[in-house]
Amino acid sequence: MAATASTRFSDLSRAISVRQVRLVCGVILFAYVVSHFLNHALGNISVDAMEIGVYYHMLFWQFLPVAIVFYTAALTHMGLGIYALYQRRQFRWRTVEPLQLVLGLSIPALVMAHVIGVRLGQTLYGHQKLYPQELYLFFVASNRIWTMTILLLIAWVHGCIGIYFWLRLKPFFTRAAPYLLAAAVLIPTLSLLGVYQGGRSVEVEADDGEWRTHNLTRRQLGTTAEAAMLDRITGGLTAGYLGLLALALLARGARALRERRGGMIALSYGNGKTVRVPKGLSVLEASLRHNVPHASVCGGRARCSTCRIRIIGDHGALPEPSQREAFVLTRVGTSDPSIRLACQLRPTSDLSFFQLFTAHTLSANTQASTPARIGQERYLVSLFVDMRGSTQLAEKRLPFDTVFIVNRFLGAVSQAVIENGGQPNQFVGDGMLALFGLSADPQTACRQALKAAAGIARHIDELNELLSHDLRQPIRFGIGIHGGEVIIGDIGYRDHIVFTALGDAVNVAARLQDMTKTLACEAIASEEVRRTAGLADDALPQQEVAIRGRDEPMAVRVVADARELSALVDRGERVAA
Repeated sequence: MAATASTRFSDLSRAISVRQVRLVCGVILFAYVVSHFLNHALGNISVDAMEIGVYYHMLFWQFLPVAIVFYTAALTHMGLGIYALYQRRQFRWRTVEPLQLVLGLSIPALVMAHVIGVRLGQTLYGHQKLYPQELYLFFVASNRIWTMTILLLIAWVHGCIGIYFWLRLKPFFTRAAPYLLAAAVLIPTLSLLGVYQGGRSVEVEADDGEWRTHNLTRRQLGTTAEAAMLDRITGGLTAGYLGLLALALLARGARALRERRGGMIALSYGNGKTVRVPKGLSVLEASLRHNVPHASVCGGRARCSTCRIRIIGDHGALPEPSQREAFVLTRVGTSDPSIRLACQLRPTSDLSFFQLFTAHTLSANTQASTPARIGQERYLVSLFVDMRGSTQLAEKRLPFDTVFIVNRFLGAVSQAVIENGGQPNQFVGDGMLALFGLSADPQTACRQALKAAAGIARHIDELNELLSHDLRQPIRFGIGIHGGEVIIGDIGYRDHIVFTALGDAVNVAARLQDMTKTLACEAIASEEVRRTAGLADDALPQQEVAIRGRDEPMAVRVVADARELSALVDRGERVAA
C-alpha cells in the first residue's frame, strides 16, 4: 500500500512542471478577476448593488486561508512570468503567445497603484475605500478611468488566452467553445458598462454636499500626506518591478553572448537539412528559429508528444530527460532512450535525428471550412462490424444492385449505432468502425456498444425480411468490441482528412470481428468491455484467444446471438442500481 502511494506521488511530481504551477496560479487569479468583473456588472443596477456585492466578494477573498492562497498565487505567477521572459529563447510570432506574455507582464505595473491605494491603505491607515470612493476618484477627482479600463481589458484578454491554451486540448472544448466565447464577450462588456453607470451615478451624487460628507471622509480617503506616502510606495514598487524586467532582459543578453562564445552546434534533420544554432537552444526552438516545419500541437509546453524525434547514432552524450519529459515519454509508452521530446532536449554537441511526426499544412479550403481537431488520448470503445458473404452476394448481381444491398446493410448498422449513442466513423467496403465514448464515461460507452450490437442484429433481421424476395440467403454479420486508450484526431493529407481513432484497442476490435468466422458466433466482446460494462461474470461464455501482434492470449466473451446483449446490459444496470 505504501509502495503504491509512493509510486503515485512520484508520478504526480514528475507530471508537474513550471508551466503547470503557472497554470494553477493563473486559474486562481482568473477566478478572482471573474468575481471582480461580475461585481462591477452590478453597477448596471445601482451603486448600492455594487456595495452589497463587494461585501460578499471581500468576505470570501479576504478570508485568511483564501487570501494566503491568492497572494501566493499572484506573487508566484508574476515571478514565473518574469522567468518565462528570460527562459523563452524563441517565440512563435504567428501565434498569440508573445501577446499573452506582454499583456501579463504589463498587468503588475498597471495594477500597482490600485492595489497599494486600496489594500495597503486599509492595512496601514485603516482606509475604507469602496465603490463610491473609487468611482469618485476615477470619474471626478482624476481622469484615471481610462487607465483602469485598459487594465481591465488587458487582464481579461491575458486570462482568456491562458484559459484557451489550457482547455483547447480537452475533449469537451469543441462543445464548450461557443459558451466560453459568449462568456468571454459578455462578462467584460457588462463589467465596463457597470463601472460606467456607477461612475455616472457618483458624478451626479457628488454635487450633493450631504453625500460628500458621508462618503468622502478622512477615514475613507485618508489625508494628503497619507496619499503622498502611498504614491511613493507605488512608485518604488513599480520601479522595482520594471527593474526586474530589465534584469531579465539583461540576463537574456548575457546568456546569448555566453552561448555564442560557447560555440555553435549543427542539427541535422535526417533529410539533408542542417542548421547551426548556439548551444542551449532546444531542438524545437532551433526549428522555429530557422523556419523548419516541426510538429508541436501544444506549442512546446511538454503537454503532448507530437514533437518527438529519434536520435541517429550515439545518444549517450545527450542531457538526461527532465522529470516532465520523462513523464510524457513514459505516458506514451516510450522506453527507447533514442526517442526524445524536441521541445525539452537542449543538445550541447552536434546532433542528427529525424522527426517521428512530420509537420504538414492543410489546404486553404480545409482550414477555412473545418478547423483540424488536434490529437487527444482518451478511453473509447471500438465496434467493428462486417458483412458476411458479400463476395458471393456480388457474383450473380449487377454491380449497382450489390451496392444497393451493401448500403442498406451499412444504413441498418449505422442506425443501431446512432440510436445507442455511438458514432459511425469509418466505412471500409462492407464493414464499418463505430466509436463509443466520445461524450460518455467508459462504463456507459461499453454498455452502449453492447446494446448497439443487439440493435444491429435486430435491424439486420428487419432488413432480411424486407429483402427476403431478393436474397437467396439472409445477410449475416460479425461484430468485434474492445475498449481502451486510443488517440483521436484528424488524420490524412490536405483535402483527404478524416476524424478517426488510432491505437491498439481499435486493432484488437478488428481482430475480434475477424474471429467471429472461426468461432461461429455473431459477436465477440473483450473481457475489458464485459467487466467495465458491469455484466455478470457468468453472463457470457469466456474463451482465451491469440491476438496477432500480442504475446499473451486474451480473454474474450463469445456471443452466439447478439440480440441477447441488450437484456444482459439491462440486467447489469439493475444490479448496479
